[in-house]
Amino acid sequence: MGSLSAVILAGGEGKRMKSDKPKTLSQVLGKPILQWVLDSVLEAGIENICVVTGYKKEYIEEYLNTLPYHIETTFQKERLGTGHAVMTARDFLEKNGGDVIILNGDAPFMDSDTIKTALERHRADSNSVTVISARVGDPTGYGRIVRDKEGRLSAITEHKDADQSVLKINEINSGAYWFSSQELLGVLSEIKSDNNAGEYYLPDAIKLLLKKGKRAGAYTAGSEDAVLGANDPVQLAQLNEIAEKRYK
Repeated sequence: MGSLSAVILAGGEGKRMKSDKPKTLSQVLGKPILQWVLDSVLEAGIENICVVTGYKKEYIEEYLNTLPYHIETTFQKERLGTGHAVMTARDFLEKNGGDVIILNGDAPFMDSDTIKTALERHRADSNSVTVISARVGDPTGYGRIVRDKEGRLSAITEHKDADQSVLKINEINSGAYWFSSQELLGVLSEIKSDNNAGEYYLPDAIKLLLKKGKRAGAYTAGSEDAVLGANDPVQLAQLNEIAEKRYK
């Protein structure tokens, strides 16, 4: 099988949640969203897990300490983007090697089957990176998956950078990725923050890998729910509604 690990990004503040706790501790069906993600990772057979903390990290550390298994943490002192969050987990990546899945800690419906099947595709195609994508009814605001004639991933184009033809694409980036740890470590320090937000974006690692002639793919999740997260109480209520229908 080779070594498997997971890095879960859970540094978000969730200002609009009207809560004094990190966004990933918001609850869906009485369970923190972060726990939904951890459950999926464990069900997929991945036991080496690192959670990247940020805003009010003590709440997340306190919660993780109540669990019957060990989860590593690393602290992202300043929130400078997803690429920066992964940079804080460099030691974890170096130690574990093999393949690593990077996941958002606020997307509760990224299920274990999707994680496992995406890994199978990642390995079968000998990819350096495999993005988990989803086809959605309304792709507004999401990064689009651009494929070449053979159906391989050629780019992830952010909504604001997309031209009219790319805006028509309804396959979007879920923000979850399988990487070869070694390949990711090879480009992590090359990610630049020369954008309007001054942030380090993880999709730039994919651009860098493609530039180096590495193989990149996209695996489409079976349900658009896989990409859903919550930024405010209304969206959180919607996640709870979906969970009620799906899991009760």
